[in-house]
Amino acid sequence: MSEPKPRRLVSVQERLRDQVAGALRTALVAGELRPGATYSAPALAAEYGVSATPVREAMLDLAREGLVEPVRNKGFRVTELSGRDLDELTEVRALIEVPTVARLAGTAARERLEALRPTAEETVVAARAGDLAGCLEADRRFHLGLLALAGNARLVETVDDLRKRSRLHALAGNAEAGTLVASAREHTALLDLVLAGDAAAAGEHMRRHLAHARSMGAAREQDGERERPARRPGVG
Repeated sequence: MSEPKPRRLVSVQERLRDQVAGALRTALVAGELRPGATYSAPALAAEYGVSATPVREAMLDLAREGLVEPVRNKGFRVTELSGRDLDELTEVRALIEVPTVARLAGTAARERLEALRPTAEETVVAARAGDLAGCLEADRRFHLGLLALAGNARLVETVDDLRKRSRLHALAGNAEAGTLVASAREHTALLDLVLAGDAAAAGEHMRRHLAHARSMGAAREQDGERERPARRPGVG
């Protein structure tokens, strides 16, 4: 019987690549990396205080997620999402999340649901502090944690991918306006409905929650159009 091959050790470089990818996703959400703009790996590496290699590898990961696209000899361009793109992503999320949340009402264990309450409250605290990155990370953990109670890992992975692709970038301009706080408060209300076993109300609340986030995005898109300077003809 042949000796088993040793497992390949996870390198420090791979961990750094994941850290950089996470930081870049946060920058995308916060609007620090603008849709349509091109960024070089060396320039980003200088900003993050790392070498260009993990940045380039992280950007390739983001390219596979559809968040950026390689531009030969220049770097990576942040992909632009149209209103229709965001509408379609929201629709697919609703098709998955609304019935799943409704099904959890009255079936999920109370103690497992209550374990999500600190995370739901964390989104509100971060929103009030204007901590967009913290709010969205807690939002991600709450939603994926709730869906995980359905026992379908593929479903959770799919929704996580949809969230990454939509980037939720449009929420960046709503942190100071208080709209983000109102959206964050919807998490505890959703949790209470699921705990109460009201499937219809929980499903409808989930639908409105997604629509609320999309409506904030629409408002942000309109603001962006008003703020965006006109392009010169023929200039990329």
